Amino acid sequence: MNRTFVLVTALAAGIATLPMAAQTAAPAAPAASQSVEPQAIPAKIAIIAFEQVVFATNEGQKTVAEVQKKYDPKKAALDQLGAQIDALRKQEQALPATTTDAERAKLLRDIDTKEKQAQLDGNEAQEAYGSDLNEAMGKVAQKVGAVAVKYAQDHGFTMVVNSGVQQGQSQFLWWQPSTDISQAVVNAYNTSSGVAAPAPSAPRPAASRPAAPAPKK
Repeated sequence: MNRTFVLVTALAAGIATLPMAAQTAAPAAPAASQSVEPQAIPAKIAIIAFEQVVFATNEGQKTVAEVQKKYDPKKAALDQLGAQIDALRKQEQALPATTTDAERAKLLRDIDTKEKQAQLDGNEAQEAYGSDLNEAMGKVAQKVGAVAVKYAQDHGFTMVVNSGVQQGQSQFLWWQPSTDISQAVVNAYNTSSGVAAPAPSAPRPAASRPAAPAPKK
């Protein structure tokens, strides 16, 4: 098994799930109405490797170091357990030919027990470390996202595209709201299709409670 403790580079991919409070993503369903007509404007697109940026900031590096320091004792314990396993393996390989089957079996059981413990402890430590790092870096990402959006607005960009997203995730960090044509397309299609809007559903009457049976005389 690999007893090397989790490194930040192994978790960098997971940072793509961090929240971006400054993102102005379009809702899953278009709004019921749109008071402002969308506009076609000259596009000026900015590219950002957002996850790498979050880690590269001074606060990001400081946050990573703090989380790593928190898990240094666990890392030391895993390293010590790994050293014990290596020592037992060497001991097993150096057993003389006169070693009984029972002695060899006991040593192998000890190795197996420690390996399973190391696997369990390592998995738990990795999961906890990843969760703590994600939570801590998520707070940094929210602030970095706000700065990225302000920078884009101040410098006349109409869209910010994240170049470091994973498959299945939105790569748009921010865009000019006036260019969103979602509701305008809904309106245009409704006009061209000729299909009338469905009538609003009437409120369902409350279920009547059955009458209580008359008391027996």
